[in-house]
Amino acid sequence: MFDYSPFNRSSVGFDRLFRLLDEAASVETQAWPPYNIERLGENDYRITIAVAGFGPADLSIEAKGNVLTVTGKKADKADATVEVLHQGIAGRSFERRFQLADYVEVKGADLANGLLHIALTRVVPEAMKPRQIAIGTAERPRAIEAKAA
Repeated sequence: MFDYSPFNRSSVGFDRLFRLLDEAASVETQAWPPYNIERLGENDYRITIAVAGFGPADLSIEAKGNVLTVTGKKADKADATVEVLHQGIAGRSFERRFQLADYVEVKGADLANGLLHIALTRVVPEAMKPRQIAIGTAERPRAIEAKAA
C-alpha cells in the first residue's frame, strides 16, 4: 500500500481524493486497470491509466460534478480462425471513478502506447484566491486648538 500523506500536506483540497485512493487501494476488486496520479505543477495534475488493448472507441471519459468516470468496454471479437492458447492480456470491461477536489477541471485526454493520460487543472475563482491586504497606519487624532474663554 502506498502512503499518500506527503501529498495531503502539499495538495490543499485533494485530501478527500487521497483518502478515497487509500480506500480504493485496499479493495481487491478495484485493482484493475492500474493508474498513477501525478502532480505536474501547483495546480496541474495528470491521471495515467494503463489501458493496453483499448482504443479511443472503446473508452469513455465523463466528468459530472466532482466525479470523473473512466469506462472501458471492449467489443467481443471472437475470431473463429484463431485459437488462443494463453490469454494474459486482460480485455475485460472496467469502470474507474475518481473523486475530484473542488474547482478541478478536466482539460483533456490523450491515448498513447496503451496509456490514457487525463489532464486536470485546479482553477480557483478570484474570490476564493488569497489576496494581500494593505496595512494602513492610523493617524493621530488631531487636537482642536481653542482659545480659553
